[in-house]
Amino acid sequence: MSQGASPRSHLVELDQDHPGFRDRTYRQRRDTIAQIAHGYVEGHEVPAAPYTPEEDRVWREVLDVLLPLHADLAATPYLVAYKKLALPADRIPQLAEVNRDLRPGHGISMMPVAGLVSPAVFLTYLSRGIFLSTQYVRHHSKPFYTPEPDVIHELIGHASTFVDEGFVRLSRAFGDAMVAQPDDEARALKLIRAYWYTLEFGLVEEAGRPKAYGAGLLSSVGELQRSQQGPHRPLDLDEVGATPFDPTDYQSVYFVARSWDSLLEEVPQWLASL
Repeated sequence: MSQGASPRSHLVELDQDHPGFRDRTYRQRRDTIAQIAHGYVEGHEVPAAPYTPEEDRVWREVLDVLLPLHADLAATPYLVAYKKLALPADRIPQLAEVNRDLRPGHGISMMPVAGLVSPAVFLTYLSRGIFLSTQYVRHHSKPFYTPEPDVIHELIGHASTFVDEGFVRLSRAFGDAMVAQPDDEARALKLIRAYWYTLEFGLVEEAGRPKAYGAGLLSSVGELQRSQQGPHRPLDLDEVGATPFDPTDYQSVYFVARSWDSLLEEVPQWLASL
């Protein structure tokens, strides 16, 4: 129960262990923001999400901790891309304004969704240059934790990379591989695992150290720090494609590419070989 309300009365359903499960105001906010995605018509400008001062405060609180970590632990291509996109530090940017910066030739734009979609659907949209993005914000009681991807993860982790040609090429290569044989479930599972261990939780060696380029690392204070301790394994995409993952916990292994250039070469080749 959420202060006398049944979870079934909500558009967005939250698990009982979600930080916002018993917060009626938060659940109403989630419903309000979900309605934007449900009413969105592809090709139009994304309507603004009415973020509150408290939600903007969560954004600032996360950035205040993440950005110093990025300076030390993020891969150089990400740092360059983040600076180029120049997300505002004092408030959550709207998807529409981010799209205005992404659309001049970068190849991927953001489209709102109410919550999680299947990996196959997500990758299929990527093949069209569309990144399906949530707009809701994690619960204010745990600013450094979210049990599902929120707008902070989407913007800091993913949107920041879409001004970089290499990141865009990798992202769309996964999408193209998915639509090439959408009914091959075994192949799709390999694709999903490879995306997870690269563009979500991948590391690349720089100057003898593992540096993060995966969105799940770059948007998570705890996991970004933990990823430095490992365990680390050299990036072997056949091994990656056979390695399950648990989205509810820290990663049990992190795969480290030899270099950024090798990553950009090897991933598309492996995807084509499937």
